[in-house]
Amino acid sequence: MWEIFWRGTAMGIGGTLFMDIWAIILHRAFGQSAANWGPVGRWFWHLPKGKVFHDSIAKAEPHANEAAIGWIAHYAVGILYGIILALLVPPGWFTAPTFLLPFIVGIVTVGAGWFLLQPGLGIGWAASKTPNPNKVRALNLVAHTIFALGMFVTALLIA
Repeated sequence: MWEIFWRGTAMGIGGTLFMDIWAIILHRAFGQSAANWGPVGRWFWHLPKGKVFHDSIAKAEPHANEAAIGWIAHYAVGILYGIILALLVPPGWFTAPTFLLPFIVGIVTVGAGWFLLQPGLGIGWAASKTPNPNKVRALNLVAHTIFALGMFVTALLIA
């Protein structure tokens, strides 16, 4: 069980790191807005208070350390997804990892963003309340594919 935990943790960190590097590339090379984990931190801070869905997270009570909370939550969720992947792979997968299973997990995890986080932030189901929902959805799918690639590469490195 310890092996599943540490391998899953490593894959989650690797996948999240790849996703963050991708966000930096999008920002610097293509002018995409920089990642801002503050609203996510604010959302996570309100969860224990029983508030999941907000009309606008910007109008919710702020927290002094919401950016730090957001970054920690970002990596904690990535680690959780990595552990889930480690639990799902068949015996022996770590001796010869393939991309298909991380890709499936990466794409399935888009659903958590579309149907929990984004409505929780007040931007609608699958970013439906944003100015360009299809662009956001496409960027989400690409980012989670990059996350999957990072988990796969990490699995190769720790094999």
